[in-house]
Amino acid sequence: MFKHDVTDGANRLSSWSLHHSHGDCCQWDGVVCDNVTAHVLELHLANPRPLLDDYGSDAENEATERSKLRGKINPSLLNLTHLSYLNLSQNGFGGIPIPDFIGCIESLRHLDLSKAGFGGLVPNQLGNLSSLEYLNLRADIEDNLYVTDLQWLSGLSLIEHLDLSAVDLAQASNWLQVLNTLPFLKNLYLSGCELPQVPPPTHLNLSSLAILDLSLNDIENSLGGSIFHGLVNMTSLRHLDLSNDLFNSSIPESLYSLDSLQFLNLGSNKFRGKLSSAIGNMTSAIDLDLSDNELEGPIPITMGNLCNLKSIVFSELNLNQDVSTILAVLSGCVSNQLDKLDLSGCHLSGQLTNQLRNFKSLKELHLSGNSVSGPIPISIGELSSLRVLELDQNQLKGQLPSSIGKLTNLEILDIFTNLLEGVVSETHIGNLPKLKVFQASKNSFVLRVSPDWIPPFELELLGLRSWNVGSIFPLWLHSQKHLRYLDISGSRISDSLPGWFWNFSSPFQYLNLSHNQIHGQILGIPWAMSVDSVIDLSFNLLSGPLAQISPNVFFIDMSNNNLSGSLSPLLCYKLKETMGTVILNLGGNVLSGGIPDCWLNWQNLQVIKLSNNRLNGSIPSSMGTLQSIVSLHLQKNHLSGEIPLSLNNCTDLILLDAGENELHGSIPRWIGDSLRKLVVLSLRSNKFSGYIPDELCTIGSLQVLDLADNNLIGSIPRCVSKFRAMAKFNGSMGTAISYVIGAGTFVATIVMKGQILEYGTNLNLVRSIDLSNNQLSGEIPVEVTSLFELQTLNLSHNLLSRTIPDSIGELRSLESVDFSVNKLSGSIPESMSYLTFLSHLNLSFNNLSGVIPSSTQLQSFDSSCYEGNQLCGLPVPNMCPENGTIHGVGHGGGNGNENETDWFWFGLVVGFVIGFWSVFGPLVFDKRWRSIYTLFGSQTNVENH
Repeated sequence: MFKHDVTDGANRLSSWSLHHSHGDCCQWDGVVCDNVTAHVLELHLANPRPLLDDYGSDAENEATERSKLRGKINPSLLNLTHLSYLNLSQNGFGGIPIPDFIGCIESLRHLDLSKAGFGGLVPNQLGNLSSLEYLNLRADIEDNLYVTDLQWLSGLSLIEHLDLSAVDLAQASNWLQVLNTLPFLKNLYLSGCELPQVPPPTHLNLSSLAILDLSLNDIENSLGGSIFHGLVNMTSLRHLDLSNDLFNSSIPESLYSLDSLQFLNLGSNKFRGKLSSAIGNMTSAIDLDLSDNELEGPIPITMGNLCNLKSIVFSELNLNQDVSTILAVLSGCVSNQLDKLDLSGCHLSGQLTNQLRNFKSLKELHLSGNSVSGPIPISIGELSSLRVLELDQNQLKGQLPSSIGKLTNLEILDIFTNLLEGVVSETHIGNLPKLKVFQASKNSFVLRVSPDWIPPFELELLGLRSWNVGSIFPLWLHSQKHLRYLDISGSRISDSLPGWFWNFSSPFQYLNLSHNQIHGQILGIPWAMSVDSVIDLSFNLLSGPLAQISPNVFFIDMSNNNLSGSLSPLLCYKLKETMGTVILNLGGNVLSGGIPDCWLNWQNLQVIKLSNNRLNGSIPSSMGTLQSIVSLHLQKNHLSGEIPLSLNNCTDLILLDAGENELHGSIPRWIGDSLRKLVVLSLRSNKFSGYIPDELCTIGSLQVLDLADNNLIGSIPRCVSKFRAMAKFNGSMGTAISYVIGAGTFVATIVMKGQILEYGTNLNLVRSIDLSNNQLSGEIPVEVTSLFELQTLNLSHNLLSRTIPDSIGELRSLESVDFSVNKLSGSIPESMSYLTFLSHLNLSFNNLSGVIPSSTQLQSFDSSCYEGNQLCGLPVPNMCPENGTIHGVGHGGGNGNENETDWFWFGLVVGFVIGFWSVFGPLVFDKRWRSIYTLFGSQTNVENH
């Protein structure tokens, strides 16, 4: 009856048949009976396949899912009156509630329903299981399993093991009061339960606890410091996990007095202060995890007394210590037992020394993300037990020691992003049969192996970016049947893709072959790609038509090749198949023809880059169905017609670039009404006509507006003052734009200072308006001068008249101003001398007159920036005499020219002194400004890197 009500996709219960073992149920899989009475005592029905992490293959994940029992639980279990053990863990019961009748199986002593897919309210009837000693209801967050009142738990007076992890106890305000009534409780797991705030009991009766896991809660608010007071009496406590609990204090010294404690995890909190020497009192400690806190070093010398230690995880602490000093502290009795040492991201410096040879038992060494320099010592080869070696993101130099080849148990070798160089041969990696992960990208290695070499390992991840692997495509990759991650970008390959390349038995999750000279055609990207897979074939010499791709591909970049033909083979191949692709980059090829009307099955797209091709025709209206689109790049094609109204449905658009095409008509008013999240709008170099619609001013998030090189008429809208992002810097661009920038695909092409520049991660720093080369008339609206963060303002080659606004000097962030070839008159405002960041200026060919204001910037430009006007004073050759008549050079007396030059140099010196001290004065006298400047500088360096 039980079998009848469950769905058994893997046929696990096939033996449950009257025809099997002559109908003797005691012989059925998962059934345990009493040897004498034949009563059914135990049902072991947990999923036999382990739950996999993110590295599990698609086939393995599918097998695990298929192996889950589903359906419902038949009440016939009540007939098993001697049942003492029931395990249904890791199955998939689809969110149904835990059956109430389980609370009537009074003989149960062991009940495990963990991660079985049960949801809803935990039934109070479980409190009737008075014989229960073991209860595990551990859930997954998406199960929404919850308890409103834990009073029923007090009925389980014999309970020793209780696991309610990820069960929502936010409404169970009596949780601590009830737990205090369970005298035999030894193991308590309440991880991720959203424990509510409760008053601490006068007496905490949990002295029998050996294991306490309160991780992933807000213990700082729910219990506060009282948790540490209560721990003092838990003299049997061996395992304590308070990680991810939002603690924001120092670690109480009393915690280190728990000399029976073997496992301590305080990771991912905000504990602060120096590491205490009292940590040396924890002589029973086996596993210490203080990672990801605000604790400071150095590591106390007393840690050398903890001779039972097997694992130290201190990653992301501010140890600020020489790595060799730490190794010296731990080189005594600690080194004899230590299995794992994780000091990644700890601000370590210095060099690795031969002290490493003392750590003979070490299985994992994590030192990534530090500033460790020098060579990798030869003694690394003496750590014969080593399985994981992570030295990535340091400043290691020299060659990879050949002794690495002695680490025959090595499974993960990560030396990514260092300064290593030299030859890597079979001597180094040819005797590592267990190697699964080899990440060595961003070094300067040369790979030198024999052409017919067959490695002894089966890699799952291989990163050789920036290596020199030779011009021929590495043939030995053919033997790597389980590769899921492959990065050989920028590795100097100048070969075609071999036919066997797409035939790996395990589909790729990540594939990067970019920045090589791979040529030939892409014959077809396999349909069996992993879910959410990434493929980057950009910056090669690939030619021929576009290949069809799997709907599982999340990111596909085939840009900057020689791919030709229509978009249809890719976009229209399977019109009934829903594509999972989020990012599609085909820019920089020679694709031609129209953009096909095949977008209905590409609804997950967020970034489309079709720029720099030879596409023609109109923009299809079906692109308006892409309501998830964030970034649309259509520039530098031959597209014509009007912008389709359907794009007003794309309300999440952040970047719209249709520049350098042949689009016509008026600029749609609905852009301002519907696309309120735009950060970049570029329609430059088209055939748009009519007025600039006032509705654009409603896009407060706009940072870049480029309407240059069109046929626009009328005046510049005075409502430009509503461009909030140009008026005030908020430092962020929102979740969506940060997401696509993080994917490395969000690049805005912007014309600034006469140059075409590309901005990606630093786009949030850019503010620009370019309305040049139109037929705009009227005056420059004074409202423009309220855009205080504006860096580039180009209004050149229009019909603008009247004067430059006197308040233009308020735009202190301006770096580039171009008002050339207009009909501007009057004088150059004195306030322009305040523009200390100005590096590009063109006011030529207007009707400006008078004296050029004195400032370091304005006199530093070439005189051609002012020609075609009636201006005087340096740097133009015309002098400004007292009678107001402008003279050319040589028309006035020598004294006048000499006085003009003297006053120029005086003004230049004064301007420089004032400008210098206005910027650097606060840095000298104000500590806070020094800190801000240092922080900004470090961030800029990271961006540039």
